[in-house]
Amino acid sequence: MTKGVNTTLKTANNTNSQYPQMPYDLIREMFVALGIMGVLVVVLAAVFSTPDVPALTAKQVSQQAPKLLVQTALDDLSGQDPISTYGPPYSNTPGAAQHLGPISPQQWAGVTLPINSAQDEVIGPLTHIVPVDPNLKAVLQTWNSATSKQQTAWAAAADKVLNKATVTSSNVQLPGSASNYGPVPQILNAYLALAHTGLLESAIDGRTGPMPALNRTKSLLLLQDQPDAQYAAKLDMTGDEWGIIKETGNYPGAVWLWYYTMLYQIPPFSSSDSADLLVVLTTFAVTLILMLTPFIPGLRSVPRWIGIYRLIWRKHYQSVRERSQ
Repeated sequence: MTKGVNTTLKTANNTNSQYPQMPYDLIREMFVALGIMGVLVVVLAAVFSTPDVPALTAKQVSQQAPKLLVQTALDDLSGQDPISTYGPPYSNTPGAAQHLGPISPQQWAGVTLPINSAQDEVIGPLTHIVPVDPNLKAVLQTWNSATSKQQTAWAAAADKVLNKATVTSSNVQLPGSASNYGPVPQILNAYLALAHTGLLESAIDGRTGPMPALNRTKSLLLLQDQPDAQYAAKLDMTGDEWGIIKETGNYPGAVWLWYYTMLYQIPPFSSSDSADLLVVLTTFAVTLILMLTPFIPGLRSVPRWIGIYRLIWRKHYQSVRERSQ
């Protein structure tokens, strides 16, 4: 028994003698590594971080492109905005949900965030300021008492002549007879005035006190069409270049999402009405295959066939050959 133990110890000592041994303080190395990484993060963030560009606001649009904000309001009033026809989770628009055969998670989830663009984005916010501007009460009553067909006709008439209208940051003057537009001109003027104060987003989110709104879904959707698109174009963030998630200016974004963003630039994803669903399912399938590679016959043998591991561990295999000789 003693002879067997001695033999084992001798073998272990011979093995250990092949590798240099030295004292090692793991805790100290951990703190040193954390300190170095912390300094690098701070320095690199200061030198290479992207500019912190403020979010686009209705006040900014009303000052720089008031006609664009008026167009947004008219689209909301007439139901021509993208959200009204987006489908779930905002509306029940038939055929709007993305699908791949019977697979349609958007339709399965249903309408979980119902949004009536005219009421939630335009009429509702103006209702909040009736105590401040009592003249709005009659204007809003005229709009709310009209039929949906009449409301659409008023908004469509105003939209038709918007290119010829005189629009400033606080006033809209539509050409032609005022009777063609119903209460729309007064609504638009009040809407511009509210946006100019910087309180439109708070009014949309229904805030009546000093605390900020926690759920800002509706106000974030207000400018998501042309205003956000034009603002993104100025910052070079339209996403026309694949391989990166865009950041402001010429700064690269999350490069690790290159595969996800690349798919949007190639057929059939680039031309499909269900591009989002196709991209998500494709990314999920590829990720699942990579996760299960060790269990898939044939595919799991590819690394062994390629032999790259032998190049990486060449010193180990060289030492094995030398010991075997």
